[in-house]
This record gives sequence, C-alpha cells and structure tokens, in this order.
Amino acid sequence: MNLFRFIRHGLATLALAAPLSQAAEPITLVIGDQNYYNVQASVEASGVLDGAPYKVDWKHFQSAAPVAEGLEAGALDLGFLGDSGFIFLAAKGASVKLIGVSRQNPDTIALLVPKDSPAKTIQDLKGKKVAYWPGAWSQQLTLRALEKAGLPKDYVEFVKLMPIDAAAALPQGSIDAFPVWEPYISQQQVFSGARTILTARGLMPGLSSIAANANSIEPKRAAIADFLGRLQKARAWVQTHKNAYADTWAAKSGLDQAVSRHWIGQADMTVGPVDAGAAADYQGTADFLLTTGALQKAFDTKAVIDNSFSKAFN
Repeated sequence: MNLFRFIRHGLATLALAAPLSQAAEPITLVIGDQNYYNVQASVEASGVLDGAPYKVDWKHFQSAAPVAEGLEAGALDLGFLGDSGFIFLAAKGASVKLIGVSRQNPDTIALLVPKDSPAKTIQDLKGKKVAYWPGAWSQQLTLRALEKAGLPKDYVEFVKLMPIDAAAALPQGSIDAFPVWEPYISQQQVFSGARTILTARGLMPGLSSIAANANSIEPKRAAIADFLGRLQKARAWVQTHKNAYADTWAAKSGLDQAVSRHWIGQADMTVGPVDAGAAADYQGTADFLLTTGALQKAFDTKAVIDNSFSKAFN
C-alpha cells in the first residue's frame, strides 16, 4: 500500500511539472543584420524559419560598425559583417568567433564615381576625396586597389563617412569616389548614373563573416546550428526565385523595385563553413591590413575560427 501511495504521489508530481516545462520560454537568438545581407528578408520570404523551436529577435543596422559593437557588448548572439570588420573586432580582443562565411559575386563590392567624373582608374583619383569607414570593405577595397597599382595609401584623401552619408555626398559632389557594396551600388547606378571603375574581383576575397558572441555558443548551440542550416536553405531558395524575392524585399524595405532587381539578380549569395580556403583568405586579409597600418599588430585568425558548426551546413 505504501508503495502504491509513493507511485501515485510521483505521478502527480510529474503531472504538475509537465505544464511548467512546456510553458518555459523558448530560446531567443538575437541576430544583427544589414541591408547588404538581407538575412531576415530571405529567411522570411522563403519560410525556412517556420516551425523553428526558438525565436529570432532581428536587429537591423546600416553598416558593420554597430553590428561589431553589438557582438562585443553581448547584445547580439550572431552578426553579419565583412571579413575586415570581423578581423578588426577580433584583433582588439572581443569575445567573438567566426562560425561560418557568406560568399557573393565580387562585383557587388565596387568603387563608384559620379557619371560625369573623368576618372576611369584608381590612378585618376590622385588627391581626390574617397569615402571610407574604418574596418569596412570600403577601406580594404581602396587600399588594395592602391597597392596593386603601386601607389601609396595617401595617394587619395580619405573622408570618413558612413555609407548612408556617402551615398548622399557622391551625387552632390562632396566626395569624388565611393567604395561600397549593395544595395548602395544599384541605388547609385539606377538613380544617379554612377559608374564603377573597379570591383573586388581580383583584389580581395570579399568574404562575409557569420560571427557569434563566444558566450552565446554553448548555451544556444543547438539553436545556432539549426539556424545556420535554415539560412543555407533560404539562400538556395533566393537563387531560384530572384525576381519574386527582389520584388518582395523591395516592398518590405521601401526600396525601388528596379534597384532590388538589379542587385538580387547578380548577388549570388551562398553560406557555408569556414573551410581551408576561407581560413587562408581571412589570414591573408589580416596580413594585408597589417602591412597597410590599418591593423596595429599581427593577428592569427586561427584563434577565432570555430569549425564546430561545419555540419550545420548541409
């Protein structure tokens, strides 16, 4: 009889506990996105997050700098930013890891000049005002172009501007050149007739970082791995639905349809693990930034690469 009462009491306890565990709040991934990556738009349009056993709290930014700040402060679990932006962040000791990479058409990173500019090459920009943002692709693209041409880094006059401000400055003539990425390239080309004088092709890897705050990895490992797999599916979906996606994204973001179609039609974004090639490219970028003085001391990128999510990419 005592045994019966013990079992009955145990079953009652389990019955009371079950609703509590079921009511527990699901994990939330806080993800920093940028216009260039349109991660939120792609996963929502493709529907790949349907049924995900966690929540996603999207934070949207105009450039890499606030994404880096959010990762460093622990306000973001994941963030999307360029290779140089991630390297600058990691090199200063931030608690971050590179858990995946995004690849895209290198022509979607370009140096633009106004349509009436006589400039046709980097050599034509001597003493001219060129926009940049520290740690962003804009800085790396211009520095690499100068190096390849055998020109010193002070050959041009660098003007520190956020991309959104540089986008307004170029048509007004306040700057002479605008190194930038999408959708700014398509906006400038469609609306003001800006010309491309060079792109990242043959100059820089143009890899993008899927970065994680190191302190989020273990507590949220399963959710992060699941999200990476779904993101890969979203990118594949966009490749087969370019116009439909571009139109949806234009309506969602308030972007002109001609701009979004121009961009998405050639973006060709994919995501995957940090393979040997990507790892070598990151180290090469860090070494380049050191030789130009943009990075103050040598940095071993292997220390911040986390390959434990490689199997998440199917």
